[in-house]
Amino acid sequence: MAETDRALQELKKASPDDAIYKNAGSVLIKTKKEDVLKELEEKKELSNTRVMVLGKQETRVKENLKEVENKINEMIRGMQAGGSSPAGSTGNAGPRSLG
Repeated sequence: MAETDRALQELKKASPDDAIYKNAGSVLIKTKKEDVLKELEEKKELSNTRVMVLGKQETRVKENLKEVENKINEMIRGMQAGGSSPAGSTGNAGPRSLG
């Protein structure tokens, strides 16, 4: 994103008569200043949106991780206190009479 900002700053300094070239693979192509400015602004906006979305995803993942960590700690405490699996777990309920 910093690279896009620097490119935008330099383009804004350029006069309308200056030749502007755009990288297309290993070739430079002459283009209009307005087109490159528009393209870079769109790229910057897309990058900002991605950063925002990733930030929200990171927050959700951290919250989920904290919840799982708390559940694991509860299970460990339950096992240490009672010596058996905590309530709500699946497993054998003990011996049953068949007849």
